[in-house]
Amino acid sequence: MLKIEFIHPKFYPTWILILLMRIGVFIPFQFQVILGKVIGKLIYPFMKKLRKTAYSNISNCFPEKKQPQVTLLVKQHFDAIGISLFETANAYYGSDRKIKKLLSISNKHFFSDALKDEGGIILLCSHFMPLMLGSRALLLENTIANVYRPQNNKLFDKVMVKGYTRNGAVMIKSKDTRSILKAIKNSLPIWYAPDQDLGINNSVFAPLFGIETATASATARLAKNNNTRVIPYSFIRTKHGYEMSFDKPIKNYPSNDPIKDATTTNKILENQIIKAPEQYLWIHRRFKTRPDGQENFYNDM
Repeated sequence: MLKIEFIHPKFYPTWILILLMRIGVFIPFQFQVILGKVIGKLIYPFMKKLRKTAYSNISNCFPEKKQPQVTLLVKQHFDAIGISLFETANAYYGSDRKIKKLLSISNKHFFSDALKDEGGIILLCSHFMPLMLGSRALLLENTIANVYRPQNNKLFDKVMVKGYTRNGAVMIKSKDTRSILKAIKNSLPIWYAPDQDLGINNSVFAPLFGIETATASATARLAKNNNTRVIPYSFIRTKHGYEMSFDKPIKNYPSNDPIKDATTTNKILENQIIKAPEQYLWIHRRFKTRPDGQENFYNDM
């Protein structure tokens, strides 16, 4: 039931966005991509702070790239941001039939084989721009628990949760450790993206693209429960649709060494990012938390 607070004028822009998303799902994929790129190019000049964050992240992660190459990748990233508006719309409102037509799946057996055995499953993924659609695509054939961070916009958060639960997802807030552990205990696969800067208290430092990076330590802790297998999962946009890809479960994970486990996690995420670097979430201040004595990458922003 619609809450009275969502009728407030401050939510009018969100309602307009929701209407556009509902309309946008009926646009064919190739036109969604074209329109998304146009949107990305239109917003690029006005997002100075986000442009700088993306430029800093990319130039530090790929020091071999010249300035024009970095700038080009930042522009391509904003194209991907524009396209992601349609991808999010498809995730919430798209039909199963439309999503299936766009999918190609690699190494599905790594996931399906794991489902045959008792025990927890963590699908380890990165924050790519088609992230929301990648989560929805998993629901076509499986019940998945989505570990998510609630949106600041309460209306959009409600739309997101309703969009997933309507299609069979179990939604668990990222801070609700008890529910996450319960899902793992019940052998319910967890969709989990740990590549965010959660601060010094919830992280250990491990290399990501050669940079000492505050890395969530929760992944390894969760994997200690109920014979849990951690399976790398990626979902990226291609010329003709989307590639859903699974890798074999990580061996000897977790270990008793938090830094070793975090390094393993980051290497997996690194390999995923290299597949389609323009689609990764470069506008997030991934390297904000620094080891003692190291300069903040974003001090001039």
